[in-house]
Amino acid sequence: MISRSMSACGSPNPKRVALHPIWKPDRSHSIKDLLASFLTLPSPFLFGLLSFCYRSVSQGAMAGGGVVNTGKGKEYPGQLTLFVFLTCIVAATGGLIFGYDIGISGGVTSMDSFLKKFFPEVLAKEKADKSTNQYCKFDSQLLTSFTSSLYLAALIASFFASSVTRAFGRKWSMLGGGLTFLVGSALNGAAVNVLMLILGRILLGIGVGFANQSVPLYLSEMAPARLRGMLNIGFQLMITVGIFAANLINYGTAKIKGGWGWRVSLALAAVPACIISLGALFLPDTPNSLIERGHSEEAKQMLRRIRGTDDIDEEYNDLVAASQESKVVKHPWSNIMKRKYRPQLTMTILIPFFQQVTGINVIMFYAPVLFKTIGFGSEASLMSAVISGLVNVFATFVSIFTVDKLGRRKLFLQGGIQMIICQIIVGTLIAIKFGTSGEATLSKAYAAFVVLFICVYVAGFAWSWGPLGWLVPSEIFPLEIRSAGQSINVSVNMLFTFGIAQAFLSMLCHMKFGLFYFFAGWVVVMTIFIALFLPETKNVPIEEMILVWKAHWFWGKFIADDDIHVEMGGAEFKPSV
Repeated sequence: MISRSMSACGSPNPKRVALHPIWKPDRSHSIKDLLASFLTLPSPFLFGLLSFCYRSVSQGAMAGGGVVNTGKGKEYPGQLTLFVFLTCIVAATGGLIFGYDIGISGGVTSMDSFLKKFFPEVLAKEKADKSTNQYCKFDSQLLTSFTSSLYLAALIASFFASSVTRAFGRKWSMLGGGLTFLVGSALNGAAVNVLMLILGRILLGIGVGFANQSVPLYLSEMAPARLRGMLNIGFQLMITVGIFAANLINYGTAKIKGGWGWRVSLALAAVPACIISLGALFLPDTPNSLIERGHSEEAKQMLRRIRGTDDIDEEYNDLVAASQESKVVKHPWSNIMKRKYRPQLTMTILIPFFQQVTGINVIMFYAPVLFKTIGFGSEASLMSAVISGLVNVFATFVSIFTVDKLGRRKLFLQGGIQMIICQIIVGTLIAIKFGTSGEATLSKAYAAFVVLFICVYVAGFAWSWGPLGWLVPSEIFPLEIRSAGQSINVSVNMLFTFGIAQAFLSMLCHMKFGLFYFFAGWVVVMTIFIALFLPETKNVPIEEMILVWKAHWFWGKFIADDDIHVEMGGAEFKPSV
C-alpha cells in the first residue's frame, strides 16, 4: 500500500492534508536552497554519476572472465553491456508515470481552488470540520473515489495489456501506455467539468495498467540473470523519483496566484508520459518476445548485442525451447490455472496483496501530523513528503546494489522484521500519548523520536516489499503464461490499492492506534509466508525457474517430472528453500 509519498504500487493519499503550505520567510532558505541545489545539478555531474553506476556494475558482471555466473543452473556467456544498461534505464522510466500520479493526486485534491471548481460540497464540509481528533479526520468517499478510480481502470487495462504484450511485444505495450497517459494528462489539465476529469483519470489508469504490465517483464527479459534484480528494480526507483518530483511540483504550483496551479500539476504528467513514449520508440524488443513472435534471426542478433558476445547458442536454444512450449498454449488464462503453475499463481496473487497490507499508508498518511508537532507548522506536509521521499529514493538504491548478492529472500525477511518492529513502536508511542481519544500534545523530542522510526520503517519498505513486490512476480513465470501472470500481479495490486484507499480513514477512526498493530500483524504473516514458501530466485535464468519450484520442499509436489523441459547443465541444483 502506497501513499502519495510512497512507491511500490501506490494509492493517492485519501486523507486530505495541506500540500501547499505557506513557506515562512525565516525558514525558507535551508530547505529551498537544498532542493534548488538538488534540482540544478550540472549535467556533467549527473552523467558522471550514471557512468560510475555502470562501471561499478559492469565490473562486477565481468568478474570471472566475462561469464555471467548464475550460481544456480546454467552459466550463459556474456556481460552487462552499455547497450543493455541504457536500454533498461529508458524502459524503467515507465515507472515515472505511475510515481508521478501517486505523488500529484494528493496535492491537487488538497488545493482549495481545485475543490471549489469541481467538488464545492467537499470543500464546504471540510471547512466546517473543526474536530481535533487526530484519528477521525473528515473523509469524503466521493473525493477518494475520484482519485482511486485510476486504479480500477488500471486493473481492467492490465488484462488487455497481456494480449497486446504477447502479440506485439513489450515495447509497443509501453508505447501504448505512454500515449494513453499523455492524452489523459491533457484532458485533466484542460478540464472544465467533472466528466473531463473522470475521462482523463480513466485514460491515466489505462496508461498505468499497460506500463506496469509490460515494463517489469521487459526488464527481466533483457537483463542477464546475474543482474536481473538490480536492473528490474530500476522500475521501482523511477516510481520513487516520480513521487518525489511530484511532491516538489505540488509545492510550487500551489503557490501560483489565480487558482490555476492544479492545472499545471495535472498537465505536467505529460512530461513522464512523453519520456516513456519517445523512449519506447527507440527500444529494441527482447529476444524472448522476438522468438515468441517468429523473428528468430532478429532474436539472435539482439541476444548477441545485449550479451556482448557471439557465444549465445546455449541461451538462444533455451529460449527457443521455451517458445516452442509456449506456442502449444493457446489460452494462457485457462492454462495458468493448471496444477503445475500453482506456485507461480499463488505468488502473483499473494505478493501484491501483501504489499498492500504492509501498513505503509498508515505510516505515510499519519506523518504530516507528527511533523507539525516538531515545529515546522504549516510546512509539515511538504517536509514529510520531501523527507520520506528522499528516504524512499535512497533506500531503493540499497535494494538495487544488494538484491543480486544477498538475494530476494534476505531482503524480504530483513525488511519485514524491520517494519514489524517500527510499526509496533510507532503504534505504542501513539497509543501512549493519543490513547483512544485522539487528542494530545507532543513534545518536539517525543515527536522526533516517532519520526525517526517512521523513516526507518520507510527505508525497510523501500528496499524490500516496495521493489521486490514488482520484481519477483515478473521473473517467476514461464514464457507461455508470463504476460497473463504479470497482468494478475498488476490487477491484484490495483484492486487492493483501491480498496485500502477507500477504507483507510474509516479503519483509522474506528481502530485508532490499533490499526498500527493490525498491519504489523499482517507483516508478521507475510514474513512467515516468505520464509516458508518463497524459494530464492536470484541469479536463475528465467527459463530455468521451474527447477527452483521443483526443488522446493512444498511446491515440488505440484510439478511432475514430465513438466520439466529444461536441463540443469552442470552441478546438482539445490536452491534455497
